[in-house]
Amino acid sequence: MTITDLIPALKGRGRRRAVDEVERLRENEIALLTNLHAAGDEIALLQHDLADARGKQAEAEEIVVKQLADIDDLTAERDHWRDETLALRKRFAAELAAEANATRVTVPPWVRPIDGPEDQATGPIDVSPLWAARDAGLLGPVTDPGRTA
Repeated sequence: MTITDLIPALKGRGRRRAVDEVERLRENEIALLTNLHAAGDEIALLQHDLADARGKQAEAEEIVVKQLADIDDLTAERDHWRDETLALRKRFAAELAAEANATRVTVPPWVRPIDGPEDQATGPIDVSPLWAARDAGLLGPVTDPGRTA
């Protein structure tokens, strides 16, 4: 409820009320047209973005097709080389076995070669009990072997 509803003298009569209503409708129409133009601009931007996305999708699909063709080519080449390798192994199996037997390692498993410096055996390690090490003064002033400080 507005103040014009409470005071009848403030209400327009006949023509005045129609003019006010026309003015309100014009303002409403302007607001709606503004919204319509803004929505049209937004739709145009979205359509442009959609066209860009579809173009990028087409490029990506083209790349995928090329990669699949490359994969097929490489798979065929791999299969060819695998088959050729298997054929050569079958053909030269006797020679490969003879070579492996000729160059086999004949060192018994319990013998360790110590030719290189990295293979030198270590010296004996002193493993005397902790009490003997304390008594010998190797640990310093320790009263309790569980505590060193």
